[in-house]
Amino acid sequence: MLSRRSFLKGSLVATAGGLLVPKYVLASVDPSLLSTAAKELPEGVLEEQVLEALLGKKPLIKKTYRPPNYETPVKYFNEIFTPNDVFFVRYHLSNIPEVDARTWKLTVGGDAIERPIELTLNDLKTKFEQVELVALCQCSGNRRGLFKPHVAGVEWGYGAMGNAKWKGVRLKDILEKAGLKANALEVVVDGADTGVAAGTPDFVKSIPVWKALDENTIIAYEMNGEPLPHWNGFPARLIVPGWTATYWMKHIVSINVISKPFDGFWMKNAYRIPLGKFPIRDRFTSQETAVNTPITEIVVNSLITNINDGQTFRLGQVIEVKGVAWDGGYGINMVEISTDGGKTWREAELGKDYRRYSWRQFTYRFKPSKKGTYTIMTKASNRIGQTQTFELIWNPAGYHHNVVQKINIKVV
Repeated sequence: MLSRRSFLKGSLVATAGGLLVPKYVLASVDPSLLSTAAKELPEGVLEEQVLEALLGKKPLIKKTYRPPNYETPVKYFNEIFTPNDVFFVRYHLSNIPEVDARTWKLTVGGDAIERPIELTLNDLKTKFEQVELVALCQCSGNRRGLFKPHVAGVEWGYGAMGNAKWKGVRLKDILEKAGLKANALEVVVDGADTGVAAGTPDFVKSIPVWKALDENTIIAYEMNGEPLPHWNGFPARLIVPGWTATYWMKHIVSINVISKPFDGFWMKNAYRIPLGKFPIRDRFTSQETAVNTPITEIVVNSLITNINDGQTFRLGQVIEVKGVAWDGGYGINMVEISTDGGKTWREAELGKDYRRYSWRQFTYRFKPSKKGTYTIMTKASNRIGQTQTFELIWNPAGYHHNVVQKINIKVV
């Protein structure tokens, strides 16, 4: 047992911004927390992972510490809403300041704005209609660690995502208050985090004006009924439902509406996919080139959440398969389960529908008739006919991994 003094002495780590962050290494990651990702991650990745608790968080799977990138263990996805204290953490830059909500301000401007304005947190809460929606937040590189051949980047398993209730105000209401000019093309958002080294590109993103004006795109200040956690964007962040989390700017401080395509590094060079390789409907045409396009909407996917690869069951036992399925907002309408490695498929029972941007829970029960190994697979489909793939759609950045999951169990 560690004394309190020994724990504090060994666990406080200073960040570039001077903030002391409790860093408590609990243990090497139990492979069961990674589900099937344990055997598929690149060599050396699993050995380097530990469970760590950032300030205000329960132990998560550490991918990198500077910048902080922490994955949610799959077991927490058995809940419809991912608890704030286990919600995954994703940053590109290491200098993450503690933002004082009392002095925080959001500036709105740009060459395509009529009347630049400045808003406080109290303004957001009192001067606009308040809205709440449920939406999945998923890192673009979720499951990157499962790519074969492997690609560079944070080697995420299954846990770079979470489902939550977000409360705030519509971005369109803010933009209408400031006045959009007719030539408005893109909306550029910036957050309070910055790089440590000189010359590090600031993490700034843009979205097309039509997406900014969607009634579901909001500036949120609450998550699951509580103020946003520091590591998830306090005091306010952009929520872009249906699109990958690269656009969900944390600690947002400025919004600029511009009349020309934004050419920042994180738009021009990063988060791009080969043109025409994925069945994407939401296209960011002002940022497209002849060969690639910005990643936008989430592809249809599913995950088993209550069974681990290699788990053992008794003959005669009813086995319950639980999980979640999701897409870019068209709505999940079917999840199919195979218990014989894909030879036959049966429909699972879908749980309550929390509207189109939430993931959908599913349940399937079966009773094995003999001993042996059973390969369980899960395949989701959405309302526009999209379904998961059986073969990886490989791309250099490791995005959109939605291969049908396989888990082997033993019946004895």
